[in-house]
Amino acid sequence: MKKLEEVTALIQKQCLWQFFSRSWDREENIEGIMTMTGKILNGDKINLVTPADKAFYSDAKFLAAEIQKKMPWLFELDKSGVLELIEGVKERLLYIAVKKSRNCELNLSNY
Repeated sequence: MKKLEEVTALIQKQCLWQFFSRSWDREENIEGIMTMTGKILNGDKINLVTPADKAFYSDAKFLAAEIQKKMPWLFELDKSGVLELIEGVKERLLYIAVKKSRNCELNLSNY
């Protein structure tokens, strides 16, 4: 749990992509960037097909480098441990940035 909170705190301090103006944008960014981050950290093959893939990759590459630099315990995790961590962080970010958010504009249909 402590590791999950460390990564979440790092993202909250350094990553603006979690604060897009609509809930669906936030969900899409969190899902795309965190999934891509997990692939980078695990050394998986990455296919950059769409412009969105490329955008997620650029943010994920930065995030993965920061996690590796600031959290040496990451190298103790196997692939399934990394995926578990990433999924936990993803859920936590969705809770904080979407579900728990008090920003009423997140779900306005006029935009």
